[in-house]
Amino acid sequence: MNVLDLGFGPLDEQLWQLLFLSVRCGAALLAAPMVGVLAVPPALRALLALAFAVFVAIWVPPVQTPEMMSFLAVLALVQEVVIGAALGFVLQVAFAVPLIAAEQISGTMGLAIATSIDPASGAQSGALGTYFGLLLTLLFYAIGGHLLWFELLIESYRILPAGSFAFGPEAAQSILVFMGYGLATAAAIALPVVLVLLMVQLVTGVIARSAPALNLFALGLPAGTLAGITALIIALPILLEQFVRLLEATLNQASFVVETGGALG
Repeated sequence: MNVLDLGFGPLDEQLWQLLFLSVRCGAALLAAPMVGVLAVPPALRALLALAFAVFVAIWVPPVQTPEMMSFLAVLALVQEVVIGAALGFVLQVAFAVPLIAAEQISGTMGLAIATSIDPASGAQSGALGTYFGLLLTLLFYAIGGHLLWFELLIESYRILPAGSFAFGPEAAQSILVFMGYGLATAAAIALPVVLVLLMVQLVTGVIARSAPALNLFALGLPAGTLAGITALIIALPILLEQFVRLLEATLNQASFVVETGGALG
């Protein structure tokens, strides 16, 4: 355990150390979907980053900070921003997966026009996407994913000491590969419901061809909506299992990013 000396002599050095340590935490919290939303004021994010910096300064081995206002300090700060943003971006990719799956399902069900402004992000979001996002968020907190992610953020200071310049291209490449995994997971989530809706559309098309007097829009839209809701209810256990696997893969990916940088260092 380290004891911070807050006397007047080393005050500038201690403040610079806290500021330097808070950059990675601030970038991670800004990029993470739990804190980096419009509902959380920027002042609260900065306060959380400073709180994490104090915790890191006390419990992590002392950090050799570069000289203030030097070119080496600028490079080290950029490195800290990259590491923190990478940890938060992995979570952003995971939380975007159910939204992509919901867009595919909503377009097939005819619910693409049911959109509203998401107060968390300020962007336009569909009703089904908001529902999937709430499910993933509740599962994330239920399995303790936020605690594991915060623990990984603190542990990254041990594996990747501040200013070590250890974040290499392998970690960035693994994030790109994880984005491909997220797209595949989104397709797997939407696949059962989309297949059911495709069969409903085929049956509706056959009925419309055999009885041209029937109104295809009056028959197809309610049938597709009811079939989609029924398919979602039936496939909900499978969807929850896929969400849990996605969260586990996300935490493993974040851990891999830190460990890869530590191996390079």
